[in-house]
Amino acid sequence: MAERDQPPLHEIRPTRQLESVPDRFIPQPIVEPGHTFATITDHISSIVLRKKTPLGWYLGFAVSLVGMFVLNLTIGKILFVGVGLWGINHPVGWGFDIINFVWWIGIGHAGTLISAILLLLHQEWRTSINRFAEAMTLFAVASAGLYPALHTGRPWFDYWLFPYPNTMAIWPQFRSPLMWDVFAVSTYATVSLLFWYVGMVPDLATLRDRTKNKFGRFIYGMGALGWRGSAKHWHRYEHAYLLLAGLSTPLVLSVHTIVSFDFAVAQVPGWHATFFPPYFVAGAVVAGFAMVLTLAIPLRKAFKLEGFITTKHLENMGKIMLATGLMVFYSYAVEMFMAYYSGDPFERYTFYTRVTGPYRHYWYMLILCNCLAPNLMWVKRFRTSPMWLFITAQFVNVGMWLERFVIIPESLTRDFLPSSWGTYHGTRWDWGMYLGSIGLFLFLLFLFIRFLPMISIFEMRTMLPEAQAHGEEHS
Repeated sequence: MAERDQPPLHEIRPTRQLESVPDRFIPQPIVEPGHTFATITDHISSIVLRKKTPLGWYLGFAVSLVGMFVLNLTIGKILFVGVGLWGINHPVGWGFDIINFVWWIGIGHAGTLISAILLLLHQEWRTSINRFAEAMTLFAVASAGLYPALHTGRPWFDYWLFPYPNTMAIWPQFRSPLMWDVFAVSTYATVSLLFWYVGMVPDLATLRDRTKNKFGRFIYGMGALGWRGSAKHWHRYEHAYLLLAGLSTPLVLSVHTIVSFDFAVAQVPGWHATFFPPYFVAGAVVAGFAMVLTLAIPLRKAFKLEGFITTKHLENMGKIMLATGLMVFYSYAVEMFMAYYSGDPFERYTFYTRVTGPYRHYWYMLILCNCLAPNLMWVKRFRTSPMWLFITAQFVNVGMWLERFVIIPESLTRDFLPSSWGTYHGTRWDWGMYLGSIGLFLFLLFLFIRFLPMISIFEMRTMLPEAQAHGEEHS
């Protein structure tokens, strides 16, 4: 009788209540509760397949078209007149063109990092942001590629840079780091494009099956490559996706390392440093994550994606931006110390000029944006606030551009010979080219948002508890 009087086991409350567990020890969900397989598919696919395009998309697309007009106007003028329109001179032969090239390549790093490295490390929170981060990589590389192509002066002869067979046996100078850039960036763009496209094949099949438009069904069907979701298809897909992730991982480190060799192998004071490769890679990662936050926070609000891009995603990106920002801060300190410790008067004077010279305000703004602003991420309230994350990301975006300005043209203004010293300022054509490249980036981004799923549908479905329980039961 005593046993019958006892309540069932599922009604017995534990002596230690769950309410006493601090919130910081409770894991945050990757997908907000309340979603099912059907709601995830409906929400993400409806952004693409909706009958009426939102007015905000038209406004953003109109702004990007204005940027594209400025870009076409600038490129046309440069092709007819020459690169003398830019502010480059003697001794500053590299100006906005190389500044913006390195800046855009750095922005493109976060997409491959999120997609490839975090995939290999089994970081599931990447699933909500990997798709548009990969797209951001491709668009940033496209914007970056404009600058070296035009910087050659005669872009219609750019094919001379490639080792094509020719009767005169004139091969490119493979000892030049600029040639290394050609191969590194082209390889990076190719692998990133394949990685982005392969990951999107199942979602293209979903859009193919759900769209009511015959032309859309044909286009999505062509992109889906006959995907039917069979076990054989999934098996081959997972092997290909993992292989491309493995190929992409060393590219994250190699591409900006090779870009840093453009400077590190030179004898110019302020450039000739052996720690430039890790310094540039850390700067690229922090710049890339700042741009991901710049895009993710407005998209999250505009398309009501708070259930997919949760506070956990924003906080994790803030932590990575803090960690890589501290690496960049450390690199600045090492750079200044090595200039002093080397005993080289030219190197010492270059860094003394950065702090006290005519461009000193750029250096102080650089320290504010790249070193002080990311330290806000130490505070949980800031790194979980979309507003503060967005503000911090804008500081980093500006600071990383200023870093390139301080490294490239400012170092060239003070060379070994005082008689050849000069100053540098970008012209209106420099600024037009820069704003035009941003217009190209936004133009491609808005087309992507409108016609392709910005979040991986099938990967988000695998994050649901039902899918994980089924996977555990199957294994």
